Amino acid sequence: MLQIASMRSSRMKTAIEAFRTSMDRARHLGGLHEALSSLTTSAVDASDLLRAQLVLGVSALDYFVHEITVLGMVAVFEGRRPPTPSFMKYRVAMDSVLSGTTTACGWFESDIRERHSFLSFQQPEKIADAIRLFSDVKLWQQVALQLAMPEQDIKARLKLIVDRRNKIAHEADVDPSYPNMRWPISKSDVDQSLTYIAQIGESIYVVVQ
Repeated sequence: MLQIASMRSSRMKTAIEAFRTSMDRARHLGGLHEALSSLTTSAVDASDLLRAQLVLGVSALDYFVHEITVLGMVAVFEGRRPPTPSFMKYRVAMDSVLSGTTTACGWFESDIRERHSFLSFQQPEKIADAIRLFSDVKLWQQVALQLAMPEQDIKARLKLIVDRRNKIAHEADVDPSYPNMRWPISKSDVDQSLTYIAQIGESIYVVVQ
């Protein structure tokens, strides 16, 4: 039993390390923003680097949830985790089963990645849906305990960050009331958002191991 738990923890560790690396990349753009701003006049707008930071930060969380979901579901398939009701409802495509992948669970992992490639795990309810595929933990309740914050406040703040990311990624961050203007963005707001995203990812990692 101890060996199974150790294997599970080791594989999950690769996902959190990748998340941390991605968050570092997002933060490093802040340094580039500072350097560029100090070397140029106000006529040069470097704020898009801040927008890129936010997009990368949310993407890091999205990717992290994708990865731990794949690893968790494979662990269930291999008997290293107990199955959840959501896992038992998961349906596989026969072409995945018959794909001829050499490893015993390789076809299953490929199927999950293919199906989930069309999904985003950014909004709180979508993240919880993903986690339920391999864990019965009451995700946001447990994350709230980790962060010592009310559950609803945690989800509301994450929604705001993701909504802003969507404005940047899908609407060019343009204020519809003033078509030639973008929504304002500040370094302090982005820094706080990245710190919060990192806290969310780390807390999820702790509660789903």
